Amino acid sequence: MSTPGVRVLAGLAAAATALGVAQLVAVLVGPKADARTAVGSAVIDLTPGPVKEWAIQTFGTADKMVLTVAVLAVIAVLAAAAGLLEGPRRPIGSAMILAAAALGGSAVLSRSGSRPADVVPTVVGAVCGVLVLRLLTARARAGVETADAPDRGRRASLLGLGFLTAGAAAGVLGVVLARLTTSVSGDRQTFAIPRAALPSAPIPPTVQPSGVTLPSFVTPNTDFYRIDTALTVPQLSRADWRLRIHGLVDREITYRFEDLDDFEVVEKVVTLTCVSNPVGGELISNAVWTGYRVADLLGRAGVRADADMVLSMSVDGWTAGTPVQALTDGDALLAVGMNGEPLPAEHGYPARLVVPGLYGYVSATKWVVDLEVTRFDRAQAYWTRLGWAERGPIKTASRVDVPRAGADVALGPVTFGGVAWAQDRGVRAVEVQIDDGPWQQAQLGTAYSGDTWRLWSFPWEARDTGFHTITVRATDNSGYTQTSERADPVPDGATGWHSITFVVR
Repeated sequence: MSTPGVRVLAGLAAAATALGVAQLVAVLVGPKADARTAVGSAVIDLTPGPVKEWAIQTFGTADKMVLTVAVLAVIAVLAAAAGLLEGPRRPIGSAMILAAAALGGSAVLSRSGSRPADVVPTVVGAVCGVLVLRLLTARARAGVETADAPDRGRRASLLGLGFLTAGAAAGVLGVVLARLTTSVSGDRQTFAIPRAALPSAPIPPTVQPSGVTLPSFVTPNTDFYRIDTALTVPQLSRADWRLRIHGLVDREITYRFEDLDDFEVVEKVVTLTCVSNPVGGELISNAVWTGYRVADLLGRAGVRADADMVLSMSVDGWTAGTPVQALTDGDALLAVGMNGEPLPAEHGYPARLVVPGLYGYVSATKWVVDLEVTRFDRAQAYWTRLGWAERGPIKTASRVDVPRAGADVALGPVTFGGVAWAQDRGVRAVEVQIDDGPWQQAQLGTAYSGDTWRLWSFPWEARDTGFHTITVRATDNSGYTQTSERADPVPDGATGWHSITFVVR
């Protein structure tokens, strides 16, 4: 390998060593000391709102993986530059590693609940990275300055590859150990969700239209969409969970998990929707939730008359601003169960908010630990600070699921279908248009409640070969028919009719 190549390898090996050692030491210090997660979270927090929205629209639920790859790519480029710039008298590369460690330490300290000791793994990793960089670049220079340069160069390259491999292995081991030591999977397995005093009404089979394969009325937990800012899923046990209610209340209260036994258990079927869902998008799912009325929890604290917003916070510091009325009307839940199981960690274990009729960015706080009763003119939540609307009522919308875009449809009878939603008003009718023809009524699955989506089907006779378009629109129970006017999700949800082009052959 050429001398520049050896130097690049030295920089990469130094970065891998720094990251790997920091990851391993963080296991001993605690989860808040994980610089990898802290830096990724800081990048998410500092990214402008439009860029975040672009990432969600482009990558959907894979946005965090893309971010991780992008951060690693940037680190690799900077590490290569550090190796090339490192010199015996001008240790620029070492300075770059120390500067990166300073930024990482700042990100660690910026996390909610962090301690000064949490920067120790970052410091230790940086020192190790500098030592490796100095060693490898010195070997590279020695190889150039001696007669046996090729042999020394090969040895330097092998040493660099050894440090690179060891650093990467240490990092992977650190991630695995961190998951094993902090995972709440055991805590979740021992939790039996409480039996509901007020169970949800049975779901009739007729909610699912016949003759067409549509999404299940109740979305399995593994398929339920997930959009949040948590780069690493928070691991919060029932024993460590607290819910503090404070602010404009008569008395401040902090609930432990066992305190929830004092409240009536309620079960509700509620469809949740992400405000980033584009026209025809799939960021919507339906589940059976088990939990406790937020109104009951707030009632003990006594909400003051001048309060109009509750700022909820997750254990990782994310916030949502929800109208007080939406949390005190009896429908909002502090959910602990999902589809008959304890909440999955990815969906908020051990407790989260479920608020019918509002987009998730103003309501669906996972891993919730704090409710501050306040006012919209006094506090701003995470997304509203980035320009999204303060209040996010879900808009009436519909989607074509069958056929898929570009699908082949055989001549003869066929059944199309999809879903429509208008939480918490409910869907009254769905209409379908084929090409430029008249709007025709679709057949609806049985309506379950205003808080859930409604599935529809449409029988059609395919007579003409070639390209065709199907368009759908819904009317809610207030009499409003969704508009054809296209609007982006920012600032309060997308609008427009969903159309699909297919081919009859």
